[in-house]
Amino acid sequence: QVPLVESGGGLVQPGRSLRISCTGSEFILDYYAIGWFRQAPGKAREGISCIASDDAVTEYTDSVKGRFGISRDKAKNTVYLQMNSLEPEDTAVYYCASAYYYCPGYGDPADFGSWGPGTQVTVSS
Repeated sequence: QVPLVESGGGLVQPGRSLRISCTGSEFILDYYAIGWFRQAPGKAREGISCIASDDAVTEYTDSVKGRFGISRDKAKNTVYLQMNSLEPEDTAVYYCASAYYYCPGYGDPADFGSWGPGTQVTVSS
């Protein structure tokens, strides 16, 4: 599988917004579902949401519901995670990964492959 690359992380104040990106090959973005995950220090990797090849969205955690949104731009071979009303608890390394066509029903990292290296998001004043 062709790897994915995340970008757009950084330091942001609480309450602000940030959009991070996941870029891959045209093939993988056309035929694979892309999931966003995050891992905070000392914690397990957590599934956030996933967008399927047909643009169906599956949300994996309630902790970001209403604040985070996933979208895909096939022309740019990119999937975005828009993060609004950020909280210090959102501080983590954010990863994207792929699954074939449909989003797995649960945000289990074992169901995804082609992990990117991650991008650090730090929410702090």
